[in-house]
Amino acid sequence: MTSFEEAGTEETVTCLHMTFYHPCQDDKMMFRCLNFRKREQVRADEMPKFGRDSSVCRYNLMDTRVSRIQFALQFYRKLNSSEFCFEIKNMSKKTKLLVDQTELGYLNKIDMPWKCTICFGDYQILAEIEEGESVDYFETYLHLAEVPILQERCPPSLLPIPENGISPSLFPSQGKSPMEIDENE
Repeated sequence: MTSFEEAGTEETVTCLHMTFYHPCQDDKMMFRCLNFRKREQVRADEMPKFGRDSSVCRYNLMDTRVSRIQFALQFYRKLNSSEFCFEIKNMSKKTKLLVDQTELGYLNKIDMPWKCTICFGDYQILAEIEEGESVDYFETYLHLAEVPILQERCPPSLLPIPENGISPSLFPSQGKSPMEIDENE
């Protein structure tokens, strides 16, 4: 047998990709303590926390509006399955955590979908799970977004669009807006 045939099978590792966005990130540098574009190993029995307290949180957000511990992740294997998953738990008493369309209050937790958005305050995080087989550890891979992950969802205009294609809502109405008048005037 050759050394190639005797070599152990290479094990793939579950990787959690997280893309961070905040509208003031250029000015306030709240992500300056995060290690972007570098895979980082996390032991499977560790519960990584995100927040502003550097003595407790593995991933620090430098913002006084962020809770000491904002949220935590738990890596686990589903019962009677080889599938690995993450559970996300809101650790903030003051701020609700939104995972896709599910709102989590303090100490609420849910299984993270394979791809989801995590929002709190002005923070937006896109989380994507890359499947693996390792039972000893997983990896995180952090990215920084230049543009919002979620675009504001404005309801479509209910005004008819004239044939010339120019919507009247694009121009301020001239003297047609309601005015507040004191009843004594």
